Amino acid sequence: MHTQVLRGGASAAVAARRVRNILGSVLGRGGWKWRTHEVKLLNTSSGDTVTIGEISYKLKTPRNPELVPVKHISDSLPQTVVQHLRWIMQKDLLGQDVFLIGPPGPLRRSIAMQYLELTKREVEYVALSRDTTETDLKQRREIRSGTAFYIDQCAVRAATKGRVLVLEGLEKAERNVLPVLNNLLENREMQLEDGRFLMSAERYDKLLQDHTTEELDSRKIVRVSEDFRVIALGLPVPKYKGNPLDPPLRSRFQARDVYYLPFKDQLELLYTAGPNVAAERVSQLLSLATTLCSQESSDLGLPDFPVDNLLPALHVLNAFPTLSSQQLVQRLYPYDSILGKDGRAAVEGVLSRFELLDGRRPPAPSAITSVSRATGLEGHADVSLRVADKDVTFQVPAGVKETRPPNSSLAFISTPSHSQLMAEMMQSHMVKDICLIGAKGCGKSVIATEFAAMLGYSIEPLMLYQDMTARDLLQQRFTLPNGDTAWRPSPLVTAAMEGKLLLLDGIHRVNLGTLAVLSRLLHDRELDLYDGTRLLRWDRYQTLKEQLQCSDEQLKERSVLPIHPSFRVLALAEPPVVGAGAGSRGQQQWLGPELLTMFLYHTVTPMAMGEEMDLIQGLTCDVPKEAAQQLLHLTHSLRKTNDPTVQSLASSLSTRQLLRICRRLSRYPEESIAHAVNKACLSRFLPSLARASLDKSLADCSMQDTRDPSEHLRDLSCSVKDGVLTIGNVSAPVHSATEKMKVPDVLFYDNPQHMMVMEDMLKDFLLGEHLLLVGNQGVGKNKIVDRFLHLLNRPREYLQLHRDTTVQTLTLQPSVRDGIIMYEDSPLVKAVKLGHILVIDEADKAPTNVTCILKTLVESGEMILADGRRILSDPREAEGRPNVVVMHPDFRMLVLANRPGFPFLGNDFFGALGDIFSCHAVDNPKPQAELAMLKQYGPDVPDATLQKLVAAFGDLRSMADRGTITYPYSTREVVNVVKHLQKFPEEGLANVVRNVFDFDAYNKDMREVVIEALHKHGIPIGAKPSSVNLAKELPLPEVQITGYWTINQAGNARRKLLCPTETRPIDVKGPVFLRVQSYPCSRQESRALSFSEEKAHWQIPMDEVNIICDVATKDDELYVATCNPVSLYSMKERGDAVRCMELYDVFPRTISGVWQPLVTVAPLGSPLDGQAVLHEEQSNTVLHLDMQTGAVRRLALSPDTDQSSTKASSWWSSKEPQGAHKMCHDFAHENWLLFYKEEGNQLEVLDVLEGRVHSISLPINLKSVHLVAEDRWLLLESKTNQKFLLTKPMHMSAEEAGVCQLHSIGEDSASSGHGAASAEVPPPQMLSCEQLPNENLSAALDQKIVSPNRILADSGSFARVVVGFPDLVSPNEVYSFKRPVDLSLVKGADSGAHALLRGGLRSSPAKRDNCVGLLSANQVVRALPPSKVPLREIYPKDVTPPMTAAYLEVTDLSSKKVKYIPVPRSMTVSPYTSWLSKVSESDVLMAALGSGGVVTVDMGGHVRLWETGSDTLQRSLMEWRNMIGSGDGRPVQITIQRDSGLDVTAPKHGKVDANNDPHVGGNQWAGGTGGRDTAGLGGKGGPYRLDAGHKVHQVSQAEKDAVPEEVRRAAREMGEKAFKEKLKEIDMSEYDASTYERFSNAVRRQVRSLRVVLDSLQAKGKERQWLKNQALGELDDAKIIDGLTGEKAIYKRRGELDPEQGSPQQKPKRLRVLVDVSGSMYRFNGVDGRLERSMEAVCMVMEALEGYEHRFKYDVVGHSGDGYDIELVRADKVPKNNKDRLKVLKNMHAHSQFCMSGDFTLEGTDASIKELAREEADEHFVVVLSDANLERYGIRPERFAQVLTSDPQVNAFAIFIGSLGDQAERLQKTLPAGRSFVAMDTKQIPQILQQIFTSTMLSSA
Repeated sequence: MHTQVLRGGASAAVAARRVRNILGSVLGRGGWKWRTHEVKLLNTSSGDTVTIGEISYKLKTPRNPELVPVKHISDSLPQTVVQHLRWIMQKDLLGQDVFLIGPPGPLRRSIAMQYLELTKREVEYVALSRDTTETDLKQRREIRSGTAFYIDQCAVRAATKGRVLVLEGLEKAERNVLPVLNNLLENREMQLEDGRFLMSAERYDKLLQDHTTEELDSRKIVRVSEDFRVIALGLPVPKYKGNPLDPPLRSRFQARDVYYLPFKDQLELLYTAGPNVAAERVSQLLSLATTLCSQESSDLGLPDFPVDNLLPALHVLNAFPTLSSQQLVQRLYPYDSILGKDGRAAVEGVLSRFELLDGRRPPAPSAITSVSRATGLEGHADVSLRVADKDVTFQVPAGVKETRPPNSSLAFISTPSHSQLMAEMMQSHMVKDICLIGAKGCGKSVIATEFAAMLGYSIEPLMLYQDMTARDLLQQRFTLPNGDTAWRPSPLVTAAMEGKLLLLDGIHRVNLGTLAVLSRLLHDRELDLYDGTRLLRWDRYQTLKEQLQCSDEQLKERSVLPIHPSFRVLALAEPPVVGAGAGSRGQQQWLGPELLTMFLYHTVTPMAMGEEMDLIQGLTCDVPKEAAQQLLHLTHSLRKTNDPTVQSLASSLSTRQLLRICRRLSRYPEESIAHAVNKACLSRFLPSLARASLDKSLADCSMQDTRDPSEHLRDLSCSVKDGVLTIGNVSAPVHSATEKMKVPDVLFYDNPQHMMVMEDMLKDFLLGEHLLLVGNQGVGKNKIVDRFLHLLNRPREYLQLHRDTTVQTLTLQPSVRDGIIMYEDSPLVKAVKLGHILVIDEADKAPTNVTCILKTLVESGEMILADGRRILSDPREAEGRPNVVVMHPDFRMLVLANRPGFPFLGNDFFGALGDIFSCHAVDNPKPQAELAMLKQYGPDVPDATLQKLVAAFGDLRSMADRGTITYPYSTREVVNVVKHLQKFPEEGLANVVRNVFDFDAYNKDMREVVIEALHKHGIPIGAKPSSVNLAKELPLPEVQITGYWTINQAGNARRKLLCPTETRPIDVKGPVFLRVQSYPCSRQESRALSFSEEKAHWQIPMDEVNIICDVATKDDELYVATCNPVSLYSMKERGDAVRCMELYDVFPRTISGVWQPLVTVAPLGSPLDGQAVLHEEQSNTVLHLDMQTGAVRRLALSPDTDQSSTKASSWWSSKEPQGAHKMCHDFAHENWLLFYKEEGNQLEVLDVLEGRVHSISLPINLKSVHLVAEDRWLLLESKTNQKFLLTKPMHMSAEEAGVCQLHSIGEDSASSGHGAASAEVPPPQMLSCEQLPNENLSAALDQKIVSPNRILADSGSFARVVVGFPDLVSPNEVYSFKRPVDLSLVKGADSGAHALLRGGLRSSPAKRDNCVGLLSANQVVRALPPSKVPLREIYPKDVTPPMTAAYLEVTDLSSKKVKYIPVPRSMTVSPYTSWLSKVSESDVLMAALGSGGVVTVDMGGHVRLWETGSDTLQRSLMEWRNMIGSGDGRPVQITIQRDSGLDVTAPKHGKVDANNDPHVGGNQWAGGTGGRDTAGLGGKGGPYRLDAGHKVHQVSQAEKDAVPEEVRRAAREMGEKAFKEKLKEIDMSEYDASTYERFSNAVRRQVRSLRVVLDSLQAKGKERQWLKNQALGELDDAKIIDGLTGEKAIYKRRGELDPEQGSPQQKPKRLRVLVDVSGSMYRFNGVDGRLERSMEAVCMVMEALEGYEHRFKYDVVGHSGDGYDIELVRADKVPKNNKDRLKVLKNMHAHSQFCMSGDFTLEGTDASIKELAREEADEHFVVVLSDANLERYGIRPERFAQVLTSDPQVNAFAIFIGSLGDQAERLQKTLPAGRSFVAMDTKQIPQILQQIFTSTMLSSA
């Protein structure tokens, strides 16, 4: 068997040792001096002797017999132990000090004690810990009646009195402590603090020959007894954790390896322990233990098996022979919790080899049936367990109180798994202390309390925290009222003496070196305290009492006390981090070999769904059932996954949180569960990935947050009536406070969002919860809390935490008064006493190990203070106990913390303690709420300014949420800006916002982002008041009367024609519902850096090939129609979304491509708001669309339109152009439209509301129709251009049909009077349907006039005004502003910027006349191509005109000016140029805006809003200048007003200088330039300005600020030179450099922000810790008393903490980027730039991680049709400079150009995940970039999902480059949430990558 265990190849030494141990006694002498020894005790007259083998030792009578160990020797000593004892005796006789080294466990200590008991030696025992200082070893000062005395400590006492010093745990002590003992060990000499000198016995005896004892005493020389010895016990350090031995110290000891007892001895021991257990089973268990302690198993990283615990385990087996071995092993060695996958497999392999695995599960004890006091035994109870239908009864220790039958408590709901756990705990409790392991909030404390109550124990809870010292655990110093120092036992010690159940909560937090102090208490039930008291095990104490014949009092005087026999320890811990190195958040694997020996372990398994349901219903009886089920369904689905992000979510939904949610649901059943879950997980502040997976899980469980939008607008008000406070729908009584001063009162402006938070808080407050508010900085957490308490009228206590907060400062403030330590209560204690509300601010700044102590306070209402008092919540328990503070029932905590994560870098308070509190996320108020609130702060600040601020900050915040910028700008900043503007209104907004943004002034990227965001919303930061670029104005020609229009009323029949009409209902087909997509609209304000006519602009999301063919407006809605494919976009003027409806299916494109649809859009008015009619001109299709619902209806106007398809074939084959159908929509807002066909003779009037068509037949063929008024239309006859006026009754109804009258209009030119034949007049392009207002008309014609009028525009004039038309019968005068040249005669073939593309193909005149009249502004605006604009007059000779799409010609009739505003050219243009040219002759389309001004849309889909009216421009310019502020360049003066009246004289004229010299200042000359009280220019206080003709002395601010040009040039040249040097150095051409720049600049921002995060993590990792026991620094509160006594090392200071000895090295994180370099990437790069984006992403990874190679090991691998492991960057050879990086990018490019087609995404991902999992790393990440068209290659997405999550160790992410349609979205739905991203826009790839980085890789770094 043993050869198998050895597994060949182990080192010879191990083999030898094993052979020696196992076979030694069989082999006899075989090379080792082995023989059987026995221990004899000989009584002779000369005294007693102990003989071991042949060595004997003479006993002396001990002076302090109570210090001699008792009852350590067992009856039969195993041979090995005898060997060890014999060796120690040899060394003792030689006078050498020994070091027993070996694995953890009590064996070494017990051997030492057995030896000392044999040789009757007194013992001084010290358990060393990391807190041990030299004062604990040598001498400590204590104050007695005002004087400090030195009290000898163990080492000195042992040396002088001849005792044996046992030092346990040398590896725990800090390095500089033990050398104190070096000289004592070697030469038995030591200098003491009180001036005495210890001298070895031989030297002292020599000196005695020459000197008397008195002389030596006066010299303070003390003899070290010759019996003084040191026995040190320690662990071998490289194998176990701890500090290695100091070489000088090591050389002074003799070492002995005390390994576990040999197999045979151990076996005999175990056989005696478990007589009822089958022998075979015992040997199997022992074999398992031996195997798991072997060298091989520790090579695998398995901790040692606690061999010593086999003994208690066998006691359990003895009582329960049916117990399964595997369960037993789990208790001794909980391998499921501590080991990773490989480790578990290894252990299970060994288990099966020794047949310890359960084939089928033997029955576990299922429940405790009864508990009763034992009759025979004091302090025990009889417990019966139900095991497989039989009851087994056994005895266990029990407490002092009455026992209680199981399941009799109301607060504990028993579930099957918990009752089984309790039964198993009972079994273990019989023999040893227990440790419960379970996740937070799973009910450990509840189970422990119930367990204690059953057995009648009182509980002593001890909350452990990280920097707890051994003193905090055992004894603390305090001062007596007279100033003497004394020691106060800690709760742990009192619990041990009173026989309580000690609850060690949070054993995973404490440092191992501190816990080691307890190992002797746990193993042997013995304890030595600092003041020399010894606690002994009960039976040992009784034996000692008999031996010495002493009473308890006498022993107490000798400071020996018994430990109560019932005392037990129950530890609670969170599960160890499986397989954690030093990586994740510095947590170490706390459950190591040493701890394994201390307890038996039980795991609290997560409850099954049914059990948890029973539990919830039991504790909250009226919770809505289906709600609870949904909640549990969600929680369990989260707990089951193996995705770390999701698991962290599950941990915030612990059972404790679920109960809290259910309590709230049972009180407010109408609340949504999703809201509760989001609140519990704080989803608002989760990293984006985690948030995505939470949303997905919620959606999978069909729980969306169904808060209707009206909820947000619900009017939440708060009122206090008759002592009842109501917020929203919740009311609470107002507290009547005695301490009025402590009730906060704060300036608070109500806003709906904060009211909702307060309503939520009030609900939880009424349920009795403590609240935690989490949010960014400056969102109003403190304000909300103060307002909340003010409304409730609750006094508050306030605690602000910070980095240096300690547990002591949280509870008490010690101070020294008259030499006595007094403790001041901290606000926490005051609040508890008086029932105030404790507000804890900045809770995330304090270390979490400090804030942890709040847990017991919140959970059980108990807490122990530093001065020995304790807080209790139950007044019944407090009765009759001294030093108790009873918690006031009104006490509550409100904790405020910043959100976890970057950039706050606080500690994760929420992660550690979130589930004890009810959490509320506080966010910046929503825009409306914020606006309302700012209005209250700045009532005089203009609304527009506030809106801009709110919008800009909103943008910046969403960027911070996405991670593009790091600082989350908050409401606090906006409020400060508004306050400034309110007080100093003349200061510009652009200047004031710098108060916030100057922090970012030096960070280039950040500055760019911020300025971009501000500019987008029109905050002109950085603009100068002088940068105004308005178009140049040219004069208009004089206005002239050019003719008369006469409407012929009477006369022959030709002049007056009646037109018959007929009415019919329209045929409606449909509706069909199409999808209305909403796209975000990134609206940019245009007046950021300079002021021009353009107000704002944005891009419509459309394809490059699409063609814009119409734009229309209604109020503030814009509609844009496109025709390739046909679609309609609608957007609001100030909105943030563009809605789009694709009509692709309704207008199929014809295959031949001859048909080019042209669409016109008419928006309808109320009650049909948001609906529009689309008209296609060639096929005469009329569609009615509803942009809200997506309903499309087809309206058939004439019954014969259905045959149009057959006609179509003829119309496009016949060559002559066919007349198009037209729609007039001037009165669309009245919901009627007019249709006609060119060359046709029919008008069709569509009444949309009534659903009728009125057809009017005409006697003429039409050219065009202009609606002049609702009942008067101007018609032009084709061929002759003769004008007719059609009048019709206002309301067309069936009776009066047929009375439309047609009047011809006679036109006469002005020159020849009436009736003369008129010259050819061009047809009107635009005719207004309403009249100019009278004042505008008067201004235009330069005469006061009131008359009906119409404004008209045609190609021959800038504008014409027809006065009197159409209402007056008398001849109407036509006033014209004539053009020098008719527009139609100007060659326009090369028009537009894209003339080359168009090749001058103008087959037909354009369809759209871009001309509108703005009646209120008295302007006519038309869009002209640049060729038709007099550029020479606008631009000076030497200036080349800019490239433009068109010019807006604005004819202003009031100021008689015309100006040309250039419209920037579009970024993209459709390749269908001839089609474009049919739409419009310039590259833009234009429409008038409801708000005044015009909107243009260029062919690339760029929408621009223009302000043309001169008055509005004037006003806007004023506002704009005000926003910039009055930096008018005047120097600022400082004036000090003295009351003496010396300075301020009355203003005077001053002396006049005859020579008229320039005077500057001086306060006497008149006409100076810049004086103070005298008259002059630029003066300050003079009475008037007086100019004596000198240049005014005012340097403009801009000139002052400007840097001289040559300085700037020098800086530039220096930069260029350095750049060239750098290139030369890395041998890179400038062309390459610019190529690389292109990629690098694209991701510069992401790289910068990643590096900021990396740096701050680096900094956080290097954060300094408190180093205690220093000789200088700040006073450590815990050491105040030591300071009183005069000790030196009482300070603490910050320093870098050395990594703990033996803690594993931090391994780097491992990242692989797997990029797609397949052919399709190259092929589609032209479409969406996917290859370049991937190259940018790779560039980002390389740049961001440069210099962090020690933290991140990364490589880049490509996959394509050639294979899936194309090496691009090797992990061990990462590119060092730009040249190397460019080479990588070029490789990618070249590869995808020349590789085979095919797709290996799946295989590549699989291979990478497997390969990475094999590497050693802290964490593994694979990011896959692919444009995989999975369906095309027949790969099922589920298969890919499986690969992504195939290895839980490797976090894999996939980024898909979005391809056709919604395929990418479908894919994302099937893939795991937070693991897959779809980049529809390739620009997002680098951002997504950055997101993955920040939310996962950096979360735990």
